[in-house]
Amino acid sequence: MEWRKYYLDVLLVPLGFMIIIGYHVWLWHKVRTQPSSTIIGINAHGRRSWIPAMLKDIEKKNILAVQTLRNLIMGSTLMATTSILLSAGLAAVISSTYSIKKPLNDAVYGAHSEFMVALKYVSLLTIFLFSFFCHTLSIRFFNQVSILICTPLNVMSIIVITPEYLTELLEKGTILSTVGNRLFYSALPLLLWIFGPVLVFLSSVAMIPVLYNLDFVCGNGNGQKVKINDKGDEGYV
Repeated sequence: MEWRKYYLDVLLVPLGFMIIIGYHVWLWHKVRTQPSSTIIGINAHGRRSWIPAMLKDIEKKNILAVQTLRNLIMGSTLMATTSILLSAGLAAVISSTYSIKKPLNDAVYGAHSEFMVALKYVSLLTIFLFSFFCHTLSIRFFNQVSILICTPLNVMSIIVITPEYLTELLEKGTILSTVGNRLFYSALPLLLWIFGPVLVFLSSVAMIPVLYNLDFVCGNGNGQKVKINDKGDEGYV
């Protein structure tokens, strides 16, 4: 039947990705307007307070600061390694002459042409490569912060290293790490495209409540909402 060849791929795959993109646009709006309702906004406020707290007594807290940044670097390194390994595997599959789609033709809805199979693997490869790129850039910023935060105060005053500058570097690294993670997550539904577009749409819909529970917070342990005002002060309501 003609609809089994490409109509499902054209309709369900873009619709699934529009759902994920729409969720992240809404999340970005919430982070900008109501940061206290999102994990991202609360964590960003904590990072802005963390840098001055470390610099205030860096001689006693330098090990804590370096270990914290080392954990961030290790997390980004793990994700970057995973992304590049998957990219290498997909590149090997694309360049291989062995056809792996024939045994699945009868079980998979959607298009089975050589072009569509190549499009699936190339799309996956592109997303994993961008995820690797974001994580490697985040490692660069985390390394800069780990070096500069332990710089002696007399040297910091000469080369004008301020808490605001270190906070900006830390924020850039965190944002790149978050983007890399989200690209990696978005590749998971696309990975199911190998088995058909229906699974892509279902997995995209199923990811929304999972991401919502990871991104939003209703309150603290006592049922009180955390509120962050324009000055960065934190309180409870």
